[in-house]
Amino acid sequence: MQKHPTDSQNPWLELRRLTPARIALGRTGTSLPTGAQLDFQFAHAQARDAVHLPFDHAGLSTQLAERGRDSLLVHSAATDRHSYLQRPDLGRRLSDDSAQALRDYASAHPGGVDLAVVVADGLSALAVHRHTLPFLARMEEQTAAEGWSLSPVILVEQGRVAVADEIGELLGAKMTVILIGERPGLSSPDSLGLYFTYQPKVGLTDAYRNCISNVRLEGLSYGMAAHRLLYLMREACRRQLSGVNLKDEAQVQTLDSDSTADMKGNFLLGPPQA
Repeated sequence: MQKHPTDSQNPWLELRRLTPARIALGRTGTSLPTGAQLDFQFAHAQARDAVHLPFDHAGLSTQLAERGRDSLLVHSAATDRHSYLQRPDLGRRLSDDSAQALRDYASAHPGGVDLAVVVADGLSALAVHRHTLPFLARMEEQTAAEGWSLSPVILVEQGRVAVADEIGELLGAKMTVILIGERPGLSSPDSLGLYFTYQPKVGLTDAYRNCISNVRLEGLSYGMAAHRLLYLMREACRRQLSGVNLKDEAQVQTLDSDSTADMKGNFLLGPPQA
């Protein structure tokens, strides 16, 4: 009778240690082992919970105030979570009351800002709760060094990505960035996405936005995400565009380099030109 390989003989186990992907789960007869099936059900439950978790905007506003940052709470045209999930178009626009509140704020604070900072629950309020504050801390360090002016943090209930375009337009912002909970995966219920737009206005498509995805401890670090965002801001102002025509060629400090002379460009775009 043929023997099954032991754990020490199974080469797939080494690969499983390198990825959260569900590979080499084994089998019991024609089914998954009980442990693998329970792990899948647990991950699926986490993803569902992340989608339906209420946005703790009050707690986030309090934490921002403790750091000396003002915030404004607005709401999309989606009146509740059910309509938000069933009608994505409603999440892309502000409610009438919220739009008027931002008009009033802009009238009281004329002149606009360089960057409107928007935070929306999206499809994972969990991601927003976990990663907004540490990311903003890193981003604000770099924007302050560059001299960029920022809006108060605009907190959006039931918001989709495009709602930032209307917010930026109402505030007279040169650029917007929205921090939003991404659709949960079975290994990442708390992934934060950043969407950046130059000269925001209602009606722009995704082609006018740049995305920085998977911002979380197990994904893209807060510092690296802030570094990429600042690169996009500089290039957008220099070239007066964003989206598909603005590629992320931000230079990245490699682990074994000790000076800016050793910094390399995006590996997908080839080596930097001499």
